Amino acid sequence: MPARNAPEERLVNLVVALMATQQGLTKDAILASVAGYREQAEAGAKKDALEKMFERDKENLRGMGVPIETIGDRADPDDLREARYRVPSSEYELPADISFTPAELALLTMAGGVWRDGSMSDEARSGLRKIRALGNVVDEPILGFSPRINVREPAFAPLRHAVDRSQVVSFPYLKPGDTAPRTRHLHPFALVEYEARWHVFGFDTDVDAERTFLLSRIVGPVEISRRTFDSERRIGAGDRALAGLAEVAARNSALVEVVPGTEAALRLARRGTPAAPQGLRVPFVDVHVLADELASYGPEVRVVEPAQLRDEVIARLEATLALHRETAS
Repeated sequence: MPARNAPEERLVNLVVALMATQQGLTKDAILASVAGYREQAEAGAKKDALEKMFERDKENLRGMGVPIETIGDRADPDDLREARYRVPSSEYELPADISFTPAELALLTMAGGVWRDGSMSDEARSGLRKIRALGNVVDEPILGFSPRINVREPAFAPLRHAVDRSQVVSFPYLKPGDTAPRTRHLHPFALVEYEARWHVFGFDTDVDAERTFLLSRIVGPVEISRRTFDSERRIGAGDRALAGLAEVAARNSALVEVVPGTEAALRLARRGTPAAPQGLRVPFVDVHVLADELASYGPEVRVVEPAQLRDEVIARLEATLALHRETAS
């Protein structure tokens, strides 16, 4: 294998070795027997350098979602000098009562490929690993291609991490109309996508109630504390969050006129209902978020009501025009 592929080959060999043992392998055993480390040792590499290589490889694999388990001394679990490492076989086995047809496996594999690793929860990664561990059993043709979902909000990854581990977080949150962000303290229960925007739902300790926050309004780093909350509180949280957002949208709607055949007509028709000639009644959760969207369509859409939404769209269009005039001058 070419030299540039040696690290990848070493990682594969390490995973295979750690999956093949029930008792676990010590670091010395890995460095002496696993291909990739053994050759380096035989070539005269120092043990300290090999140990650093192993630690780096171990963290890289964990970052890819491989669950490497560390087993310490039974008498002193915190003593890791003779620690053993393994990959639990349960992480690569589906329950005996679950089976998939080849077509179902193909679709699940495609669905798993849509998400970039940084956006997947630990549970999702585990499920995808188990499906892939079934081997190359997909023989059903799948037409088309799978897109790639990449969450752009910087807050998504740390919040997903905190949700998975039931850790308390804090972050600066800037609401429309405020001149400065306010620090919010949250027990994050779930991350949900609604109308193509990500929200975090949880218990806001500042107001002693459950709240939903738009990730795009988090304007600084998410701080993850060492404090945790009862993970049972996460059960059903995603459904509660989506139901709450849907309830808000049901109470608020905008009447807009759109130019047929345009991007605005295509996108708004997916969630709106016909209301008048060239008109749509569109439910919404946040007037500022909808104003941002409608303003991006330019002359393709005109707001009839409510007046606040119309004023917000006009303000955004005027700001864009002023910016262009300033740039041109």
